[in-house]
Amino acid sequence: MWLKSICRSVLFGVPIGVTFLDTVGYVARVEGISMQPALNPESRNTDYVFLSRWAVKDYDVKRGDIISLVSPKDPNQKIIKRVVALQGDVVSTLGYRNQYVKVPEGHCWVEGDHTGHTLDSNTFGPVSLGLINAKAVCIVWPPSRWQNLETKLPDNRKPISGPY
Repeated sequence: MWLKSICRSVLFGVPIGVTFLDTVGYVARVEGISMQPALNPESRNTDYVFLSRWAVKDYDVKRGDIISLVSPKDPNQKIIKRVVALQGDVVSTLGYRNQYVKVPEGHCWVEGDHTGHTLDSNTFGPVSLGLINAKAVCIVWPPSRWQNLETKLPDNRKPISGPY
């Protein structure tokens, strides 16, 4: 009798859990220093963030959003960066092959907050919106860092021009 109950729970629980993770979101560990000071401000502590898949289901991202995406350099790796510019914006780059780049349609420009310690669009160029898989909404661990993540863009990284 208890085996039947366990099987029934698994039969219903697994599809519901998978659906939740695929459509709503999940918690992920943020590794590295590329997003300091917003994430992992102290190298000895690691932040865990809630990544909302729902927030980017229509690729509706804004300048300043912190997003998770598939790395253009290594498709087996997920990275977390801040959206600096959207399609049509002209951005001043930090060491990219061109000093100014107009972000093409269907793309965005992403950067880590810790300039000089990050692999971002200044390394690999504009990123296809199709590589975005979630938006970081809040820090869920450690408890001392519980907070919603703001959609903000440093003044020195605002696009030079664009349709905003």
